[in-house]
Amino acid sequence: MRLLERNNAGELSLTKDFVGDDIPRYAILSHTWGADTEEVTFEDLMDGTGAGKPGYNKIQFCGEQARRDGLQYFWVDTCCIDKSNSTELSEAINSMFRWYRNAAKCYVYLSDVSRHAFDANDKSNQLPWESAFRKSRWFTRGWTLQELIAPASVEFFSKEGEQLDNKNPLERHVYEITGIPVKALQGSPLSDFSVTERMLWAEKRETTRKEDKAYSLLGIFDVHMPLIYGEGREKALRRLREEIDKASKGFKHEDFSIAFSLSDVSEIEHFVAREEELAEMHRTLSGNGGRRTVVLHGLGGIGKTQLTVAYAKRHKDNYSAILWLNIKDEDALKQSFAKVAGQILREHPSASRLSSMDMKENLDEVIDAVKLWLSLPNNTRWLIIYDNYDNPKLPANTDPAALDIRKFLPKSYQGSVIITTRSSQVRIGHTIQIRKLENVRDSLEILSNTSRREGLINDPDAVRLAKELDGLPLALATAGAYLDQVAISLSDYLRLYKASWMKLQKTSPELSSYEDRTLYST
Repeated sequence: MRLLERNNAGELSLTKDFVGDDIPRYAILSHTWGADTEEVTFEDLMDGTGAGKPGYNKIQFCGEQARRDGLQYFWVDTCCIDKSNSTELSEAINSMFRWYRNAAKCYVYLSDVSRHAFDANDKSNQLPWESAFRKSRWFTRGWTLQELIAPASVEFFSKEGEQLDNKNPLERHVYEITGIPVKALQGSPLSDFSVTERMLWAEKRETTRKEDKAYSLLGIFDVHMPLIYGEGREKALRRLREEIDKASKGFKHEDFSIAFSLSDVSEIEHFVAREEELAEMHRTLSGNGGRRTVVLHGLGGIGKTQLTVAYAKRHKDNYSAILWLNIKDEDALKQSFAKVAGQILREHPSASRLSSMDMKENLDEVIDAVKLWLSLPNNTRWLIIYDNYDNPKLPANTDPAALDIRKFLPKSYQGSVIITTRSSQVRIGHTIQIRKLENVRDSLEILSNTSRREGLINDPDAVRLAKELDGLPLALATAGAYLDQVAISLSDYLRLYKASWMKLQKTSPELSSYEDRTLYST
């Protein structure tokens, strides 16, 4: 490992190669590269031309900060590696995670963040540089992922070279920006996180050279492989996957995965994506090391279950198991737990307690056993869905059949939970209100998909029907299913629907003019 040294006159020089236990304490720089012509290379330092380049300022900053921290040596990737030597370059890239991990200090130089920036229109309580920090290019680059995770000490600096803060006080901000769990930021072993989860941390990060998308992840997965620049991104990623697979075969761990299916869930295939709600669910459930809970609340027929199915299908690879419970009433919930127990036993025949139970006779014990399985220390990547929690035990609810969902949650505070309910009073996690569809085009898409009739977007009768059903997805889907089975025009259906609805309102005035359209749209 070749280091930089700064003398008392402020002059920089490269040291000999240190190896093994000979490596002294050192600081290390993390930054984003500018144009190649701006950065100081190994050759520039050797021939004395580096000081004239813009990138020299970052190197000087690192050396001065290291001196203030009592460190004689420091390392900068642009100039401490002789990139013309392919053997040295390969060794450096395969060693880089370790070099960052072993550094006494890691200085993150944010060239696009000013400590003195101030937005006069910002009325929030955030720090003046916080908005720029969240948008910094540093969080979008491939190589900076390992530079964030590997070092024990990470300190962020503005472009003026002034310290903003270190990683620990900023971990909540960093988690929100990157989606990387707080436990990973705090130094938990990366083997605690699945390959899929670690891949997701890098999913939106970019590298200048295509192959570096894979090479920048070698340390994240603790594997080594030769560099073949020119092989392309896909081949490099394929080789990375092969090395990860080889390494995992030699690693003994308990597998909690379950091959799950959503085929038993009553589902409508026409789902119109609510991208904002899906994104909000994903942000909340991405993980910070503890339990993550989302509560979807809204009227019956508004699309809560459909939204949950869509989320589960979209993100199924993030979870080792997805378990679905119907919490409409106690009997339905117990039967759901019994199904889940059977699902666990099919994949894990030796699961403690469950293997010796009578699933029909000891439902209370089955529930406890499933909760215990979900609470096992390394079983943290499950998603459990409590659907139809419409009779919650609340101070204002005197129904003796009301359920307290907390009794049916795993005791250990881990994993991800989604709850669907009509009640806005369920206060367990992050709540998201699901509203009716405001865009008539979305309603028409549901009608078109379920009725298998094309051209509805320009059909005035279809528009009138969509408006009449008031943006309720289930009502729209029910109407579409009827139209698919019966040879009737939209105008005739709309006329029959209105007549039927008016008759029902006269005979059953307790029906609402909104939610119950879901039940009577045929």
